[in-house]
Amino acid sequence: MKTILLSIAILLGISFNAQAQEEGKFRVGLDLGVAIPSGGIGFLGDLELKYNLEDNMNIGFRFGTAIIAKALKLENGNEFESADFSANTSYMATYDYYFGLVGSFHPFVGGGLGLFTLASVAGKDGEEFDKGKLDTNRKFGGFLRGGFEASKFRMTVEYDFIGESTLQDAFGNKVGTIKNNYLGVTVGFYVGGGKW
Repeated sequence: MKTILLSIAILLGISFNAQAQEEGKFRVGLDLGVAIPSGGIGFLGDLELKYNLEDNMNIGFRFGTAIIAKALKLENGNEFESADFSANTSYMATYDYYFGLVGSFHPFVGGGLGLFTLASVAGKDGEEFDKGKLDTNRKFGGFLRGGFEASKFRMTVEYDFIGESTLQDAFGNKVGTIKNNYLGVTVGFYVGGGKW
């Protein structure tokens, strides 16, 4: 009986060492997916560099971008008849924690904090407003995410928290605000990081 238990422990140890990401290794990931804000849809992409602090956790830096189209609300409750694209780029410090380091399927949770740079958006509303725009600036924000990795494949669901922006008419008058938060669903892959 002791021999069987010892054999199982050795096999599990070999499996853990062969399949876990390795402490002290670097990895690079690329994720692409869909951004889902309130009342719209868009595309997002992320490039993330990571360093494995432990076999089950890593820190990193993520550069991301999202291009989103959605209806905009004015302060009086009216909607623009049309709205062009808005875009943001993000620069985030990230952290992920992995569960179940035996085998090739690894669920994880994580998040990040950093800076979002918001681009302008154009819109039309009949004769009342010829052009609307966002205040282009930088906003501090963050995200929470969860997902799984299977071998080098990665799937993630995340929610990005970004402060509101002011919507202005062609004369610079405030006519409303726009919420910049969105849900993201991505798939991707990574290279490096040691053996999984």
